[in-house]
Amino acid sequence: MRKRTFSLFDAMCIAVMLLLIVATVYPFIYMIAVSFSEDVYVLKGQVSIWPKGFNVRMYEIVLTDPRIWSGYRNTVLYTVVGTAVSLSFTAMAAYALSKKNLLFHKQFTILIVVTMFFGGGMIPTFLVVKSLGLVDTFWAMIFPGAISTWYLIMMRTFFAGLPQEMEEAGKLDGLNEIGLFLRLVLPLSKAVLATIGLFYAVGIWNNFYTPLIYLRNPDLVPLQVILRNIVLSGQMDLNGNHGLGKDRQIIEESLKYATILVGTLPILVVYPFLQKYFVKGVTIGSLKG
Repeated sequence: MRKRTFSLFDAMCIAVMLLLIVATVYPFIYMIAVSFSEDVYVLKGQVSIWPKGFNVRMYEIVLTDPRIWSGYRNTVLYTVVGTAVSLSFTAMAAYALSKKNLLFHKQFTILIVVTMFFGGGMIPTFLVVKSLGLVDTFWAMIFPGAISTWYLIMMRTFFAGLPQEMEEAGKLDGLNEIGLFLRLVLPLSKAVLATIGLFYAVGIWNNFYTPLIYLRNPDLVPLQVILRNIVLSGQMDLNGNHGLGKDRQIIEESLKYATILVGTLPILVVYPFLQKYFVKGVTIGSLKG
């Protein structure tokens, strides 16, 4: 076997990738270091990538705030239910569109693709959601953005690439279209389902724009809105006996980093379990048109 030589281009690629890795990872490392450091070291700007004067007081404040746990509960519910609803609707629509013999197949496809480039706007969308009675309800976080056109097209492409002989064999065994979809297509689509499900879950988990528009009840507010208020406005109860000192500005900086990490960690923990499906799902869904 011919031995591959290490070229200047390889070195440049490695250098660029290392820079991207540092640019991506360093902010997280810095936030972790600041959130675990004593105020005096943060004030002097002596914290870089390692905590100084290790303490967990900022996390005690964040985790003892009842709003955080209420937001966590709401966000987990929205993410689980929303991902299930979005995946179900997307998979059913994509399977139907993957059939060339579908009545008005071309017209339906054009109408769906058009929504990628044109939308009704915020006010008409709000009026539609309000007319349906979804404003200030749990379902306001689920239904308005249940289907992404891009993910729908990606999944349709995947379904269209499945072997036609498999479906013909299923029909010979007496399966109808619903049976084919549930018993043959879905079991073979774990990669694309896991990938698009992860995309949906991350989108719902990080969503703060939708609740700002549709939710008024503080009991329904998700975690990201609470974190947004804390990060932008410093809205945190500092009156408790936490031994925090009097430097509110530095306390707020440390608290902001702690709250960001608390809100980000769960979705990062889920990713490794879906990583084996991730690359495969993305590439499979984009190979064929």
